[in-house]
Amino acid sequence: MSVLALASQAPAPEITAADVVLTGDRPTGPLHLGHYAGSLANRLRLQRLCRQFVLIADLQALTDNAADPGRVSRNVMEVALDYLAIGLDPARSAIVLQSAVPEMAELAMLYLNLVTVARLERNPTVREEIRQRGFARDLPAGFLCYPVSQAADITAVAATLVPVGADQAPMLEQTVEIVRAVNRLAGAAVLPEPRILLSTMPRLPGLDGRGKASKSAGNAIDLRDDSDTVRAKIRRMYTDPGHLRVEDPGKVEGNVVFATLDAFDPDPTAVAELKRRYRAGGLPDVAVKRRLEEVLEALLGPIRERRAQLARDPGEVRAVLRQGTEAARAQAARVLDAVRGVFGLARP
Repeated sequence: MSVLALASQAPAPEITAADVVLTGDRPTGPLHLGHYAGSLANRLRLQRLCRQFVLIADLQALTDNAADPGRVSRNVMEVALDYLAIGLDPARSAIVLQSAVPEMAELAMLYLNLVTVARLERNPTVREEIRQRGFARDLPAGFLCYPVSQAADITAVAATLVPVGADQAPMLEQTVEIVRAVNRLAGAAVLPEPRILLSTMPRLPGLDGRGKASKSAGNAIDLRDDSDTVRAKIRRMYTDPGHLRVEDPGKVEGNVVFATLDAFDPDPTAVAELKRRYRAGGLPDVAVKRRLEEVLEALLGPIRERRAQLARDPGEVRAVLRQGTEAARAQAARVLDAVRGVFGLARP
């Protein structure tokens, strides 16, 4: 099922108008089609069902970008533009700048008293990301404590639902542990226990077919790419290296062009026919890529146009950020007061 079909699905029965969603991204680079397939399309669906907070997690981005903080600050507005351009509605999806909600940082500090270093080191998501970045014993303490910061973000807005991929589920499990520890201390349900909403979309492969589409690897089509750039990236997409002549049978499995069509083409019947012809031989790669160009232009063209319009009025984008951040702060202040009380901390 394409992401476009997913975004237009009927409401999932487990989600109600009373739910509060917390989701977001680290502003370390442009958002791309992998983000759209993995989370953005789902956010468009969720904002029609319940209240949603979308966090631009600039503090968390610093945990492994402190040597280049400019990379983070430069991308805050870029991510905000992408959010608005795809259709996030500030009336339903509050766009929040993490560093402007100090209550989240204070909650994280309190929660650190409930988590051991050994527990953080056992978190499989953290272990894998430490390995990928080659930190070894040069691991920044902020990065190790990332799950605690995430728990603070989730609980600050009293989120009841958190969409994550399967690889991120251990992070939310640690949030649940922290919530239960706070509630045990309080002897009451001070914090709601968030539920996991697992993504059903497979990860979009990178242009080169090596791993997932990634901003750090530079192997993705960005949402802000112009038509010529999108076309050029599609032309160099990995297909089937054994498909040397048009008449040769081709492999669909592992073919990035077909994987991207599966994700974004609104006509799965047409894609199935293309696959049949490609496997049988007689269908050139260029024909499949031309189909993908049309599909992505239909998706990205309107996004690109809205983004350009929004970029002409940065003051309005900043106003949306302020509005969303203020809404998050109002909720976070109530949560922080309750958690401070659990720890016996009084306001002066």
